[in-house]
Amino acid sequence: MSSRRNALKSISALPLVGGLLGPSLVSAKTTEEVFLKPAARDFFKELGLRTFINAAGTYTSMTGSLMHKEVTEAISYGATEYVNLDELHDKVGERIAQLLECEYATVSSGAFGAMTIGLAGVICGMDEKKVSQLPDTTGLKNEVIVQEKHAIGYTHALINTGAKIVEVKSTKDLEKAINKNTAMLWFLNANTDAGEISREEFVALGKKHNIPTFIDCAADVPPVENLFKFTKMGFDLVAFSGGKGIRGPQSAGLLLGKRKFIEAARLHTPPRGTTIARGMKVNKEEVLGMLVALELYLARDHKKEWEMWESQIKLISDSAKSVNGVETEIHVPPHANHVPSLKIRWDEDLVKISKPDMRRALRDGHPSIETVGGNEEVGITTWMMEPGQERIVAQRVKEVLKNA
Repeated sequence: MSSRRNALKSISALPLVGGLLGPSLVSAKTTEEVFLKPAARDFFKELGLRTFINAAGTYTSMTGSLMHKEVTEAISYGATEYVNLDELHDKVGERIAQLLECEYATVSSGAFGAMTIGLAGVICGMDEKKVSQLPDTTGLKNEVIVQEKHAIGYTHALINTGAKIVEVKSTKDLEKAINKNTAMLWFLNANTDAGEISREEFVALGKKHNIPTFIDCAADVPPVENLFKFTKMGFDLVAFSGGKGIRGPQSAGLLLGKRKFIEAARLHTPPRGTTIARGMKVNKEEVLGMLVALELYLARDHKKEWEMWESQIKLISDSAKSVNGVETEIHVPPHANHVPSLKIRWDEDLVKISKPDMRRALRDGHPSIETVGGNEEVGITTWMMEPGQERIVAQRVKEVLKNA
């Protein structure tokens, strides 16, 4: 036990060099000794839960993504020592800002949490009295202007601060809505094509009226360029989910942008207690896990990964189309969940199964496979699968359709 403790202390003394830990951290044997080994117990089986092949995507209900080994090792390492939480957030925020070429950053409790603390920081600034006042916004700027087509359920993250959502359609409407209570302009990247006001114009309007702009990019990685694009475009704050394409902890996220707003946002987070974001705690394990996940994502061969996804989707598409009466469409969503995806449709007079029943058959089969879609199609992605699972999905899709 003492030798293990000494090994841990040796690692904890290593500096942050080009990443979480230096390249020659420890030997493979020491790594095995130091980091927690995989649990021998099958917890999900004990609890009566079925695991599944994720052919759907990074949905929170399906627990997002799977973390790489290096990320879980960083999380395990974080559990071995105590550290000052604020200092850790400071250092990791600086490191992430350096990696993403932006002014500042912090690890948040998902993109939703990033939205709440980001707006809270804008409303209160560095005034700790105002910080403890929220969600009571009496006497504070408390209106957020949002395009009508962007005002979906996730604006609750903004309402949590005590703010009021003001919906607009056009540039003219937006400028008319601006008043002394306007705190921020908020943009939903996933719905870029649904609103009349473009991202660039949105930023320009914010600068014209000296109002901070915030863009929610929760599911907008890949492409990797998006991690740099929106801060460089001029948005004051940008939010990303950590547990989707970046494959960090599911309960973590990133808030990027202007230092003054992010430092103000941090006043609402733990270890401070009398704030609206006290419950949005990001522990040391998640902070380290998020940093390593980001480092890994930036170092990935994105072109090679994309080609693999295309090949996997084509395999499943060809297998489905081999059944008489079945048609497929390979497509890439333009914004959120921007990955090769598949839509499967069929003539139910020839293939006598409904789309919901098809999805249910895949879910209830062996192994269980989760897909998406409505009454018109079955939707499949492969980017959250483990290599080789695409062959299982291709076979099962063909079996279910053929047997119908």
